[in-house]
This record gives sequence, structure tokens and C-alpha cells, in this order.
Amino acid sequence: MDLTFERLKLSDADGGGEDRLSALPDDLLIAILVLVDDAAAAARTSILASRWRRLWALLPELRFSYIEHHRIGAALAAHEAPDLSRLVALTEDSSPESVSAWLPIAARGLSGAIHLEVVRTESETEAEDTGAIDLPCFEKATAIMVKLGFLGLALPPSGVFARLGDLQLVDIQLHGQSSGIGDLLSSQRCPSLRFLLVSDVRGLDSFSIHSDSLLHMKLSSLHHLQQLTVMAPALKRLKVSSCFTDPLNPDLSVANISAPQLTALGWKNVIEPSSILLDKMMHLEQLSVQLFIVEKEEVFRHNHYCMKLLRRSERIHNLHLLICYLPNIYIGPYWMEHMPRLPYITSLKLQVAANGHSLGAISFDVLRRCTGVKKLYLNFLPESQLEEQTLCPSGCNCDQPSNWRMEELALNYLEEIVIDGMRGTEHEMSLVQWLFHWATVLKRMQIIFHESGAESKAKELLQLLLQSFYDVKISIYVP
Repeated sequence: MDLTFERLKLSDADGGGEDRLSALPDDLLIAILVLVDDAAAAARTSILASRWRRLWALLPELRFSYIEHHRIGAALAAHEAPDLSRLVALTEDSSPESVSAWLPIAARGLSGAIHLEVVRTESETEAEDTGAIDLPCFEKATAIMVKLGFLGLALPPSGVFARLGDLQLVDIQLHGQSSGIGDLLSSQRCPSLRFLLVSDVRGLDSFSIHSDSLLHMKLSSLHHLQQLTVMAPALKRLKVSSCFTDPLNPDLSVANISAPQLTALGWKNVIEPSSILLDKMMHLEQLSVQLFIVEKEEVFRHNHYCMKLLRRSERIHNLHLLICYLPNIYIGPYWMEHMPRLPYITSLKLQVAANGHSLGAISFDVLRRCTGVKKLYLNFLPESQLEEQTLCPSGCNCDQPSNWRMEELALNYLEEIVIDGMRGTEHEMSLVQWLFHWATVLKRMQIIFHESGAESKAKELLQLLLQSFYDVKISIYVP
């Protein structure tokens, strides 16, 4: 194929003709300006020729990066495109009044997604209440993402978000009654809602949602949440993490969840509600839970509930299990003996925050309950820096069950292992060798070292494995 390139001229030789770039159709010029990805820069292209002067006002997407809010309002008022498909506003101005001034203008013209983010310093987020941004009703918006650095947000008391399918509320201080968020998210006001993320929202002690359309919901870091009610007949995926953590009222919290079509559940909370009502999970395929190997009485209820979830989920195929040890010496009740057998698990993600403890026994104990696993993802989480590491004494729970080295374990379906966060410690190196011993049909192993892992350790491990397991494809990555 022959390609001929010709340099475009902004003007003819005599300086008085039309430039060739401006001769392109409006649609093509607008597509070029969209690639600029900044509304102010797109407007400055008017210096090229009078032909470009109003093109920015026809852009289907607008992005404002750290400019004054009055300029955002003026630009939206002058915008002439019939439909605004995407609006992004990033700002350091934390005045709720200045943001509230242009949001109604945006609501009238937006037919797609809006991303509003206010960047604030840590001292600003801890400042006293400075008022609230008034969120208008976006009748035609399809997606709304609001991240405010814990500025106040007042939800609209009326109006229907008819096309809204994706709503994300992050780092906000909710103003007004917390029941207002449940009213906003109801099927009557958000009939098309499919995905919902509510994370780090202050002022939310009660959250009740009744939605016929919701498919995927994530709730995280709602520390003072006490009442959770979810009625979502179509919900497929639910994740609740780091909620109900208020230590002052641990026995007043209640969770009532009705989601008969649920296929994936993530439940990772340190303190569990005193009452949890969860429908039968007839369609559940994936479960994510965490266990704490600790002596603190308040987390026993959490571990009990996680084991209860596991017993109710014996037919799931995908399990994500996070196990956290205390950094200090631990001798106490052994919780893993309550874990049921899960013979239908084919994909297992095991994350361990060992904090100096042994990894072999806990891995053995989990894998002997999931002998049908085909793919294992093992993640070594960073060691805690809060407390000085100490050696485990005889009888430490990290070596339970005590006879695990003597028992046989045959993982006759395990074909692939991925290990992430490897540092090359003695416990880790030992576990890798045990995995090769247990996995009788292993085909592939990938080991990803942590950035603190020594390259010499990686080479030592690779040489050891290649000498002993020549028929397994082994890949080792070092940052």
C-alpha cells in the first residue's frame, strides 16, 4: 500500500485563503477537539481561525480541570450541543455554593455521565461543617460519580432520575436525614439503577434500599452504619466491607438482606451486626469472607458468622478467603476446625496476612477442605509494621493442626497456581515446596515477587523448582 503524506497549511501562500484544516467537516473537527480532553484548551483553539471559534461549544464531552467554578457555569451556559454525553469537573475549590451554582445548568443539558471530584487537603477534610452542595435531579443522566473529600451533599427531595444506571457516592458528608438516600434510590425515583457504590459516606447510620432494577451493589467503610435493609429481587452481586465498625453500639446494628438471585457475595466486616437476616442463596456461585486469628472476644461473633456463611455455601465454585493473624504471639482457640468441606470449589483465592506466622498449616487446612480446586491464587499480604515481630512459641496456632506435616493431601485437580507478594521468607519458600508435593497434576506456576523481595531469592527458588519439577511451566517475576 502506498501512502502519500502532505503537510497541511494553515494558510495559502498569499496569507489570505482558507486554511486546509478548517476545510474539514464539523464532525471531524469536533472529533479532533474531543481528543484534547480539556474544555479550556479546546476553547483556546479559536486562535487558529475564526472557523474554530464556536466549535468547542458543540463538543459532546466537556472536561474541566482545576478552573474556577464561575467559568464552568459560564461554559455550560454557552454550550450549544443538543446532548452532553460526558462532563468531568475536577476542582480544588471546596466552596459548596460555587459548585451548587452550576450543577443545575449541567443537569438540564447532560444526557450521559458526570464525574464531579473535589480534591481537598487532610486538614480541610477535618474542618468544621462548611455547608452542603445541593445535588439537583439529573433526569437524563446515565451515570453519576461524586467524590467530595467529605464536603457536605444534600440529596434532592424530589424528581426522577429516569435513565440513571450507575451511581457512585464517595467521600461525602451526607446532609439531612439518612433515610433520604433510600428514598432517592427507590425504584420510583431511580427505575433504571443497575450499579451502586456507597463508600466512606459520613452521616449514614441507617441505609434502606428497595430496588427492582439493581444488579450490583458495593458498600464500604460505612463505619457508623447500624441499620441495613436491602430488598433487591434482581441483585446479582453484593459486597459489604468495613461497615458496622462503631465500637460504641455493636449490639444495636441489624442487617436484613433479601436478594434471591444473588450469585456473588463479599462480606468482610470486623464487627458483625447483632442480627443478620439473609435470604437463602440458592444461586450463589462466589463468596468472599475474612477470618481473624485473634484473641479479642469482639471478633468471635464475626468468625462465627463467616463460618456460618461457608456452611450455607457448600455448593459454590469460587471462594475468596482472607485470613489475618495478629502480629504478636498467639495461643488460643483454633477457628479453622469449624470450616466445612467445600468439594465444589474450582477457583480459590487465599490471602494471608501472616505477620510472621507460619503459612503451611493454614494453607494445608484450607486446601484439604477444597480438594476439587483447579486454580489457586495465593496472595501474601504485607507484614504489619505496627508491632515488633516475634518468633512463635511452641503450640502457636499458626502450626495447627499440629500433625499437618504427617498427613497426606492430594490435590488431583489443581493445574495452575499463582503466587503474588512473594518476599522469599523461610515460611514462604517452604510452602511453595509443599504445594508442589500436594499438587499431583500441576501444569503451571507463576510467582510474582514483592518489590522488597530479593532477586537472589527469586533465582534460588527458580533453580530449586526447575531441578525438581521439570515438567511444570514455571514463571517468576521480580519488580
